[in-house]
Amino acid sequence: MPFPVANQVQAAQQQPKHYGITSPISLALPKDSDVELTRKLCEALKPYGVFEEELELQRRILVLGKLNTLVKEWIREISEKKNLPASLIENVGGKIFTFGSYRLGVHTKGADIDALCVAPRHVDRSDFFTSFYEKLKEQEEVKDLRAVEEAFVPVIKLSFDGIEIDILFARLALQTIPESLDLRDDGLLKNLDIRCIRSLNGCRVTDEILHLVPNIENFRLTLRAIKLWAKRHNIYSNILGFLGGVSWAMLVARTCQLYPNAVASTLVHKFFLVFSKWEWPNPVLLKQPEECNLNLQVWDPRVTPSDRYHLMPIITPAYPQQNSTYNVSASTRTVMIEEFKQGLAITDEIMLNKADWSKLFEAPNFFQKYKHYIVLLASAPTEKLHLEWVGLVESKIRILVGNLEKNDFITLAHVNPQSFPGPKNGTEKEEFSTMWVIGIVFKKMEGSENLNVDLTYDIQSFTDTVYRQAISSKMFEPDMKITAMHVKRKQLHQLLPNFVIQKRRKHSTDGVRFITDTSLDLSLDGDSSMSVPSPTALSKTCTFIGTASPPGHSPPALLTAAHDTLATGETAGGVPECSRPAPVSAAASAMPKHTPSRTLPYTCVSHTSSPSRPHPEKRTASPQLSDAG
Repeated sequence: MPFPVANQVQAAQQQPKHYGITSPISLALPKDSDVELTRKLCEALKPYGVFEEELELQRRILVLGKLNTLVKEWIREISEKKNLPASLIENVGGKIFTFGSYRLGVHTKGADIDALCVAPRHVDRSDFFTSFYEKLKEQEEVKDLRAVEEAFVPVIKLSFDGIEIDILFARLALQTIPESLDLRDDGLLKNLDIRCIRSLNGCRVTDEILHLVPNIENFRLTLRAIKLWAKRHNIYSNILGFLGGVSWAMLVARTCQLYPNAVASTLVHKFFLVFSKWEWPNPVLLKQPEECNLNLQVWDPRVTPSDRYHLMPIITPAYPQQNSTYNVSASTRTVMIEEFKQGLAITDEIMLNKADWSKLFEAPNFFQKYKHYIVLLASAPTEKLHLEWVGLVESKIRILVGNLEKNDFITLAHVNPQSFPGPKNGTEKEEFSTMWVIGIVFKKMEGSENLNVDLTYDIQSFTDTVYRQAISSKMFEPDMKITAMHVKRKQLHQLLPNFVIQKRRKHSTDGVRFITDTSLDLSLDGDSSMSVPSPTALSKTCTFIGTASPPGHSPPALLTAAHDTLATGETAGGVPECSRPAPVSAAASAMPKHTPSRTLPYTCVSHTSSPSRPHPEKRTASPQLSDAG
């Protein structure tokens, strides 16, 4: 494993150029104590599996070499079929490029590889998804081969000799593809279709990041530490409104630009210092955006009004520049800023030798943090349908978080990026389900009493969106369901496995499992075989928000009649609350007295039962006026 602190002082004295859009904050060279802290940081990271063994790394290189050879063979075969001159066929080229965590040099054990197949102009996308797909199918090392041609960024997924690989495709307007091709050249984008531009974007952004940091080894070790911290603290998920891998990489790269001579231990500390005090929504930029006159839409709040409402913009450095954090909401930003501040407090102690690095990587217990939670359950009758359904529901959970944020009585809606297997349904009918947990903070109002907050509309508009997309994409099947329930902290143990709920011991890495880029809870080994209670066993303690069905499908019989809203834990006529239908309700200790505007239970999702209250797709308030600090 390379250790990036060797010869750091010597390298720092040979700074080649100025980096970033501003001058550095400090050009201070590392002290011996900084180098020692970096060595300790490296040791602290090892138990979490963030470094790959040399043997495994060599196996990846070998697999990519085989894949690159296959691409060249395939392009030659296509060229012959299309009757290109023999002299051209000999040098036609073709190449596999990598991007993402592998290209950045920060992939973990068992992580997949993001790859891009670049072909000359006479090779079509249809060729990639037909003849190249067939060529891959013939390889005995290739397993789990599947093509997703209609995706926003079309991809072929496969396992090559046990290594998961996602391959994108881009056809360039070139007669041949030279080995020395630099994808950062903006001229390559001319005359390309939008799908090829999207496919090229990952490689172009990754390569730009590596060219915009002063010291790549310092950047890599710092990024490994920050990614592990983000995963341990449950704030690593682009799809759910936190930050994904490329966004964390850009924040670390900006820190490296501001402290170009610093080693990793200092950079981790400065990372928390910079971004705990960053004045969002001011954007994070690694370089000044350049205009290429290719008429592609770029992030520019002066031109595009919707860009002005982005809450935490982090702008990709390659043309066309985009905001990589479009999904961030007010709640997820609040959660991340609080984590930055806590990270700064801990690293302050580490810099003073009052704490060890292990303290930074302690996983906080999300399930002890809040008094109230909403548990969201997505279920389907078969495993295949369940995988598709869960993917769609998860991609829309940020809409639910946004709806909850707009509720007058909710301060924060914090979704845990980790999902769990859902509880058994207690019937003989087989069902596959996945569960997410959202922590809720209610506003404290003066002179309030314990009354209900009606979340019916917030949940219903979310499920409307999910079902509409499922139906329009012809994915929906009968018995695909979304169920939601309000659960108090003390009741979570009835839904979640014991290892999740128990308080984690401080300064302990017991039970740490080796992580991958797709792993979000990295603290303890999972136990998917653990039995959890069925919903019927929870009926005396949990408030069922309801099970939603799309238009034209009957809701469960449990939720077919309207009743007055009950506070959590109350019963009527001795009937447990969950055994009778009720609208979305959550008891909050700080609710003003009010009368719910409707007592219709949350049942069938249909436009006829939807409230008339408007639900805009975009926020109507400027982020500058909404908790901008």
